Amino acid sequence: MLAEFATLPLQFDTPLAGELFLLGRILFGVTLAFMGLNHFMDLETMAGYAEFKGLPAPQFSVIASGAVLVLGGLGVAAGAFPVVAAGALAFFLIVSAVTMHDFWSVDDPEEKQNEMTSFLKNVYGAGAALALLAVGGTAWPYAVGIGLF
Repeated sequence: MLAEFATLPLQFDTPLAGELFLLGRILFGVTLAFMGLNHFMDLETMAGYAEFKGLPAPQFSVIASGAVLVLGGLGVAAGAFPVVAAGALAFFLIVSAVTMHDFWSVDDPEEKQNEMTSFLKNVYGAGAALALLAVGGTAWPYAVGIGLF
């Protein structure tokens, strides 16, 4: 017999819950925004890697993914458009994990390990973004509070 799960509304009324949620959003969002800035600061190198991985329009792909990371990361950190920000980040991280960090097709052991690390980084980042997406329609403490939903 399976246990029944009850769904409770998201609550931030326990001590420091809102502050810890804000800190988690800042750590997650600002880190991704910084990674997005790197897309712009090292555009040529990253576009070369994207081309090596077979992405169409590699320079555009790097610019677009940098924009998603910067805007999505800042959106999550600030609590602005949280559903859009977290959803875009989750989608990007899942897609880039599979397309850019396909460790299963790499023969060199060192390169394989680097790709696996990047793949796993994207997967756990996508998990965090999906968790934020799940609560994106609720009121976040210490948030700008603007959004579409």
